[in-house]
Order: sequence, then C-alpha cells, then structure tokens
Amino acid sequence: MAEVKSLTTREAVEGVLASEHADVLRESVAVMVREIMELEIGQLAGAELGERAPGRRSAQRNGYRDRRWDTRVGEIELAIPRLRSGSYLPSFLEPRRRAEQALVAVVQEAYVNGVSTRKVDRLVEQMGLRGLSKDQVSRMCRGLDEQVSAFRGRPLEGAYPYLWLDAKIERVRERGGVRQKALVIAYAVHESGVREVLGLDVGEAETEAFWTEFLFSLKARGLSGVRLCVSDAHQGLRNAIARVLGCRWQRCTVHFLRDMLGHCGRQLQPMIATAIRQIFGADTGEQARERLAEVADRLRAPAPKVAGLLENAEDDLLAFYSFPKEHWPKLRSTNPLERVNKEIGRRSDVVGIYPNDQALIRLAGMLLVEQNDEWLIQRRYLSDHSIRQVLSEADRSENTRSNNNQKEVIELNAA
Repeated sequence: MAEVKSLTTREAVEGVLASEHADVLRESVAVMVREIMELEIGQLAGAELGERAPGRRSAQRNGYRDRRWDTRVGEIELAIPRLRSGSYLPSFLEPRRRAEQALVAVVQEAYVNGVSTRKVDRLVEQMGLRGLSKDQVSRMCRGLDEQVSAFRGRPLEGAYPYLWLDAKIERVRERGGVRQKALVIAYAVHESGVREVLGLDVGEAETEAFWTEFLFSLKARGLSGVRLCVSDAHQGLRNAIARVLGCRWQRCTVHFLRDMLGHCGRQLQPMIATAIRQIFGADTGEQARERLAEVADRLRAPAPKVAGLLENAEDDLLAFYSFPKEHWPKLRSTNPLERVNKEIGRRSDVVGIYPNDQALIRLAGMLLVEQNDEWLIQRRYLSDHSIRQVLSEADRSENTRSNNNQKEVIELNAA
C-alpha cells in the first residue's frame, strides 16, 4: 500500500520549484492528476480526505495502490485512492477497447515468449510497453479470457433458421515450429431477424471430426431450428452438417465460382464467370434450373469438366431459392462473414505468428464479441415478416413429419 501525504497544490508547486533537478513539466502533470483523483474520490465517497461527514459519506477510503502511467512527458508514478467497498478508476485512465486490449495482450505474449518480429518490436515501442513481466501479461490476459469464455459458452435461446460456417487458416507457434491451424466461426440469424456470432474454435485442421465436435458443442448450448446451413464444399464439413444438424445445405456460390475458374484456361474464365453468375440472378428457382441446364450445355464443348461439376452441384447451389426472395442475396454465399474475417486478418498481419491457440482465440474472440454487440443494437438483418414465413414453414414441416410418424405407428399396431 502506498503511503501518501496529502499536500496542498501550492505546497506541491513550491516543492517542484525548489528542487534543482525537478522535471517541471512532468511534476506539474503529476500534481494535476493527483488533484483530479482526490476530487473524484471525494465525490465518490461523499466526503474529502479526513473530513467527518457521517450524513454525506457513502464509502470509506482504504489507502492507495501504486500504478505507473506512461505519458508524453514521461512515466508518472500514480497513487490511486482505494475504497473499502466498490472500485475507482481515474477518469483520465480510460480502459482500452476490448479488441485493442486483446491485440496488446497478443503482442505482449509474443514478446515475452521470444517470438517477436521487428514489426512487433516497433509496435511495442510505439505503444510505450516496456519492462513487462510474464505475471503482468497473465493478469492482463485473464480478464479477456474470461470474457471470451463467457461469450463462447453462453446459452443459445430460440430458433436460428439460417447458419453460416467458415474457417480461416492462421499461423500458430508450437513446440518444434509453426503450424497452420483452422479458426472456425459460426454465425447465424436468430428468429428475431438479428444476426449473431454463435461461436468460434481453433483446430489442427478442417477435419470431419473437428467440425462434428464444434457443431455438437453449439447444439449442447441450445442451437436449434436450423433450416439452411451455408458453407463451402469441404467434404468433412458437409458430412458434419448432415450428421449433426440434418438440415438443407447451401453451397457458397462465390467459392464454387472460384473453384470452377481453376478448372479452365485463362482465356475462358471471363465467359464462364459471366455465364455462372447469370444463373444466380434468376427470378425463380425454376428459371434458375433452366439457366443452369443451358449454361452446362454451352460449356460442354469448351469446358466439359466445369459443365459436369455444375450439373452435379445443381441442388446444392440453388437451395436458397426455397426460401423467401428477400433472403436470397444473403443466403447464396458466406460473404456476410467476409468483413469479420478481414478484421481478424488485419490483426493477424500485425501479430504475424500467434504464440499459442489461446492467444488466437483471445484476439479473434474479442473482435467477435464487439461485432456481436454491434449487430444486437442495429436494425434487423431480416424483416420480421419474412423471417416469420421461414418459421411458419418449419412448423408446417414439423407437423407433417409428426402426423406421418403417428400414421406409421397406427398402421404398425393394426398389422
């Protein structure tokens, strides 16, 4: 506990001027912030230091705690007043935004584990972070980890008709070298029409086992009512969706187009891209199927492999046409996740190599927490009327299945 003798402002200034070695500017700032803290803590406690005011006092003071504060005029040793009940943070020490705290924590952790690059060193210097111990880093990370853990484990209430799944490859340091790992993200639209980030995780690779475990963890938290799942065509992911969710699957049309351009010569790519995009601009599902057949016929001679893949993927590419027209642009690809992925990628470019899995989850998790908060206060992603259509159709389908099951039971009993 810091022992602090309260001085008047005049006494403090006189002390600074009397010292021949004093840094007047830095000491002046120290005097000013000390007065600010005394004023704020007095207002919070309801009485000044040493004042007897039982009628006004709402809290008792409890000494001071030391804290270093880096400023443009140099490092200042603060003695922050404490309260016996409650907490106090000086107004001039605004807490960092959570995502920025996460970025700092990742950089610090990389630094103290000896995996920093010159770019990270420069960033550390610009932030004024010096002399950090592993204990300090651990304390800073603990609060962020608790927030991310609570976010990843929160209950999922209500139905989520639409679910998007995507993965990003990030570099993580492990004993013996650096490995590429999969950061997977689940994002959905709630029955209220609002977007939500449901969860994230880090795995060794995009295997069926990993995706299955991830989806089961979402179901254990309450994920239900999924009518359509949108993702790329990773076979392990497709199998996990069928096994765990049992819903319809929409193949991302953007990923599909990108794959098809890899199966043809450069001179054919503009023509093939235009033809395939026309399919997804159809006004009805029937028209889209007609266009797909026409495009496949046109491509059979110049690009037979593309024509065959297009025909085989027809049902998966056009699944979104079974839902309200207002939703089509949002359902045919994983593009809604692109902005989030770019933000994570921008931070990853700064970090370079994550020290461990937890550092990756911490940074990505805090970004997703902030993104989720923004979505919750924005207007609905899908209108209430259109989302009700999807939910009503789901109820009718469920009733039909229930009636069919009861009919089968009656027939079996009669037999």
